[in-house]
Amino acid sequence: MQLSAGQTTRASAFTGQRVGVHAVARPGAAKARRTMPVVEAKRVAVLGAAGGIGQPLSLLLKMNKCVTELALFDVAPLVKGVAADLSHCNTPVQVSAHVGDAELEACLKGCELVVIPAGVPRKPGMTRDDLFNINAGIVMNLVTACAKYCPNAILEIICNPVNSTVPIASEVLKAAGCYDPRKLLGVTTLDVVRANTFVAQAKGLDLKEVDVPVIGGHAGITILPLLSQTVPSVTFSDAERKALTSRIQDAGTEVVEAKAGAGSATLSMAYAAARMAESTLLGMQGEPNMFECAFVQSDVVPGSPFFASRVQLGPEGVAKVNGLGQLNEFEKAAMEAMLPELKAQIEKGIAFAKNPPKKE
Repeated sequence: MQLSAGQTTRASAFTGQRVGVHAVARPGAAKARRTMPVVEAKRVAVLGAAGGIGQPLSLLLKMNKCVTELALFDVAPLVKGVAADLSHCNTPVQVSAHVGDAELEACLKGCELVVIPAGVPRKPGMTRDDLFNINAGIVMNLVTACAKYCPNAILEIICNPVNSTVPIASEVLKAAGCYDPRKLLGVTTLDVVRANTFVAQAKGLDLKEVDVPVIGGHAGITILPLLSQTVPSVTFSDAERKALTSRIQDAGTEVVEAKAGAGSATLSMAYAAARMAESTLLGMQGEPNMFECAFVQSDVVPGSPFFASRVQLGPEGVAKVNGLGQLNEFEKAAMEAMLPELKAQIEKGIAFAKNPPKKE
């Protein structure tokens, strides 16, 4: 199956200006004129709003015209200050703060979209596997609350390792009897944002016009940019292809090392998550041409129950999971190499959810 056509450059809900970072026309697609949909009341929650990703993400959502209410949650009391700070911004979005598990119900009731950046960040020398036990428990707790208090909401998981935390979330929702695969997405948008940026820089292209699909997962070699499907069409030498793929896969480490122990990729991740949330909200409001790459339940690749590929977003979340298109030999080899690792990470998440460690 070919990647879907029909994507269009559109007006950002952040600024009202036409931008090309969210969606670009695919080859052969007729450019459609989009009309701004009628903005309906949307209550959005950010779980982990006091953290390094949560704070800038909350700011971007406060600026988003698709959002009416923004509910901020964290276990840290700092979230009250974050909400107070944001409430001084002269946008009409209403902001509320919720601290600790006792206030999760008040945060989540009525939410239509929940974004979860909660969790500990990577530090120098730390792999995504090192994050697993702490972040897996956090996701399990928060998704359990979502199942109870907003079972029909779309959930977007940022907390790493996404290759494992999304399967954990699916098992929690299944156990609660409210699992809808259309409404559970792992946010891999940062891989696309990075791929677009690095390719544009390497080839001297207009960044607004560049679109590189990224498939697989959201960790190391499971991140596979399809450089052969770059829009606009460009050619890469073997050395360029290898170097760009490696840089996109290791970009998170690049930031961790550059921050010298003081943090991880928070600002770019917040930007990517805000882009994903905006596309989701527009899809929910009926905008027909919203496409993003996301880690979702999928049968695109046999044997891998979850996989990142381009999806079309609609009123219920994922309206359609697209195929991979034609891969070149480099991409086929990379796909074969990454699948065992991706499947192992998915299975690790499912096993954790089914047999979580006992609380002392």
